[in-house]
Order: sequence, then C-alpha cells, then structure tokens
Amino acid sequence: MAFSWSLGNHESFALQIADATNFYITEKNRNDIKNGSILRLTTSPYQTAVQLHERIQSTSMDAKLESLKDLANASRDITFAQEFINLDGISLLTQMVESGTERYQKLQKIMKPCFGDLLSFTLTAFVELMDHGIVSWDTFSVAFIKKIAGYVNKSAMDTAVLQRSLAILESMVLNSQDLYHKVAQEITIGQLIPHLQGTDQDIQTYTVAVINALFLKAPEEKRQFDEHIVDILNCPLTKQLRSIILSNVIRSPTPINDEMAHQLYVLQVLTFNLLEDRMMTKMDPQDQAQRDIIFELRRIAFDVECDPNNSGSIEKRKSMYTRDYKKLGFINHVNPAVDFTQIPPGMLALDNMLYFARHHQDAYIRIVLENSSREDKHECPFGRSSIELTKMLCEILKVGELRKFTTRHTLFPLSLYCC
Repeated sequence: MAFSWSLGNHESFALQIADATNFYITEKNRNDIKNGSILRLTTSPYQTAVQLHERIQSTSMDAKLESLKDLANASRDITFAQEFINLDGISLLTQMVESGTERYQKLQKIMKPCFGDLLSFTLTAFVELMDHGIVSWDTFSVAFIKKIAGYVNKSAMDTAVLQRSLAILESMVLNSQDLYHKVAQEITIGQLIPHLQGTDQDIQTYTVAVINALFLKAPEEKRQFDEHIVDILNCPLTKQLRSIILSNVIRSPTPINDEMAHQLYVLQVLTFNLLEDRMMTKMDPQDQAQRDIIFELRRIAFDVECDPNNSGSIEKRKSMYTRDYKKLGFINHVNPAVDFTQIPPGMLALDNMLYFARHHQDAYIRIVLENSSREDKHECPFGRSSIELTKMLCEILKVGELRKFTTRHTLFPLSLYCC
C-alpha cells in the first residue's frame, strides 16, 4: 500500500472507518470490518496524538478550542487514547482543569459561551480517555477533585460541564475507595438535590448516579448515616430527596429513559437493603426499650396509661394487658414480644406498626377496634397481619439480596413512591 500510493513514511499513516466513530483499523479489530465499509486514509494515531497534544496548548483561544473539540472526538478510540496517554496527556488535561483554564476565567464575562465550550471539551476528552481503563483513578490530586466538585456545587454552570463533572465524580467514587473519601468531603446530598429540580433528564440521571455511587462505597458504619451519606429512610433531607424525585422525575411529563430507570432501580435496591439489619434482628423479650414500643402501640390504640406502676393489682393489670394485646391482634397475648422473634421480618415489622400508629392514628385505632369486635372467622388481626405483610413485602422487594447492578432490571412501580 505504501508503495502503490507512494507514501514515503507509511508509519505516519493509518486507516479509519469513515463513519461517525472514526475508529482506527488495527490488527485486533480488522476482522470486525463489515463488507461495504468505507475506509479513510489519515494520519497515524501517534502523529494525531502528538499534533493535538501541541495544539491544545496553543495561546490562541480559537485554536485551543478547535483542538480540544478534535481531542474529545478522537479520544473515543482506544488506539488513539493509548498514544495520547503515553504522551502524558491525562496530566496535561488535569493541569488545564486545575489551573490552565483560570487565565481565561477573567474573560468569562465577555466570552462566557467560549469558556464553557473550552471547559466542556476538556472534560469530555478526559472522560473519554479514562473510560478506556488505561489509567488508574487513584492518581488524581485533591486540587483536581476540588475543581470538579466546585463545578457541581455552583448554582449556575454550563450544562455540558455539569454533566461531565457529575460523570467524573461518579467514576472516581466507584473506582477508588480513597477517592470516595475525598469526594465525600466536597459533595453532600444537599448540594446534589438542586440538580434534580431541573428539566434536563441527563443531568438528573447523572445526579442520581452520583448519589448511588456515594451510597455504594460508603463504609458499612456510615450507611446509617453521616451528613454526606444521609439516612435514606429517616433523614428530613432524604425525605426531601424522595419528594423531589417523585415530583421532578417520576411525575415529569418527560418519559423516564432506560438509564434513569436503571439508576432509580439501583437507588431502590440500596434503600430497601438498609432494612436488612432490622429485618434480621430478633426482638429481645427482656429488652425494656423494645417492650416500650409495644406499650406505645397499646397506649395509642386504647388511650390508656402504660405505666407499669399504675393502680390495680398485678393480676388485674396482667389480665388487662392480655385483653388489649389480643385486641391488637398478637399471637402471644401474654408476651407479644415473642411474635417478633421470627426472622424475617423481625423488628422491621414492629417498626412498621409503630410508624403507622404514630403517623396515621385515626386509621390505626379504627382498624384495631373494628377487628377486635369481629367474629374470629372474619377478623383481620392488626398484629399478625402486619407481621405477615412485612414478611411478604421483604420477599417481593428482595430486601437484603445481593444484586449486580450491571444488568438492567424493572422498577417496582409501587415502590417508586418510597424510593
């Protein structure tokens, strides 16, 4: 080929697929070429990498911008990526993000679109290069992490820059436990929530992905949670998160795309798995704090004083307790704590009962009183029903099961409202 076309230095040339991918033809992928494919003769990956490495350092804003755009496109090809990385290209891009672009920030007011494009193409090239898995994520400095986190934390940021920054943070957290700790110091759930309130579903998807990544990599003891990885079930901030997802994502006029559906599925699984500990915890009948929860259920249902030292003989009080516990629908009327020694659902069933009694008192009282006055064959005892329903839901929602998140799964429609 070099002889036929009179190419003096054939090592400086290569063939590309002439389509949107522009992938280089190599010995490894040559058999993947389909019949009828159009090939293009172009400069070799090495020569292209050298040229772009020089051009992105140009002092001309226009030349720099055009070069970064070309680099972002070329970096999708692993053959080119390897050559550019060998030229220490990743370090050059991170330096540009850390400090190189700051020279242009003074011009941002008068050249804002250009500055946004400059940074966007820089981050896009970085993401594409890192996606090949050639360079370890553990090599990046705190300064770079702070810069990327800063773009996410800004209230007004170019959409493309925000999207790339979120993608970088997600990859950092998922690929390095050390970087998880550094990212968690810069980003909180509260700072991510505003990105869910917009209308751009790509931004929303990347935001949920970052939340999932932080949650997945959080040490076990922190999943109950600190200010960065909040208690998904009880923290007011996370209740706000669920509400925003419901209003701005699930009930949005825009249909949920496959990637968003997957990220919501992951969030659901992580949320449900928080319940595993309570689901597998037996009640200790001798634990007074746990027994007090049952006393609380009795007090709310019958509006009685639960002080064990109240008036009346011991036998009278025992008889009264037994009667009330029967009305509440427990199997063991004498010591209902025994009902919660079966795992699953363990203490999770009692948690659900107490939540319902406290937050929906009228409905709770009505259910208890209605069923306590029915014939045995028509009754639906609150205690037994609650325990069985909790156990059934744990099975349906697969609470505590280890699952791979690389495979796409269907969302649980009813659980969307509690994700």
